[in-house]
Amino acid sequence: MSETQAQTYANHARWDPAYHFFAGGVLLVNVLVHLFWVIRAPGFPTIWGLLVSAALVVVLLKLRTYPLRAQDRVIRLEERIRLNQLAGEPLRARLGELTVRQLVALRFASDDEVTALAQQAIDEKLSEADIKKRIKLWRPDTYRV
Repeated sequence: MSETQAQTYANHARWDPAYHFFAGGVLLVNVLVHLFWVIRAPGFPTIWGLLVSAALVVVLLKLRTYPLRAQDRVIRLEERIRLNQLAGEPLRARLGELTVRQLVALRFASDDEVTALAQQAIDEKLSEADIKKRIKLWRPDTYRV
């Protein structure tokens, strides 16, 4: 997404071509090649190659999920602080009912609409996607990949 383009639900997902397509694609093809060789010539070396290639896919996935979980923790803290400052007492008492995924989605909402969306998220048990779809004025998050 271009840094000058306004962020919306339709364009907020970010892809890193080197990671998602090149590294992911190469490792996926590597698993398929090793699977082919296990079927064609089963034995310790080919099975070991398949296991190593599968382990590389797991490493690639973990390299993505661990930092995202750390980012989610920071986002959770930021949004709780923001909501504590913006929300009235009835909502403030219920902020603990928001899930991490709901808080992650609320980070895109402007200050003018975040409290209403938080209330709806709690009352209606909205999913992350549902919250994002209801945002009218997006607060862009251009740091997360």
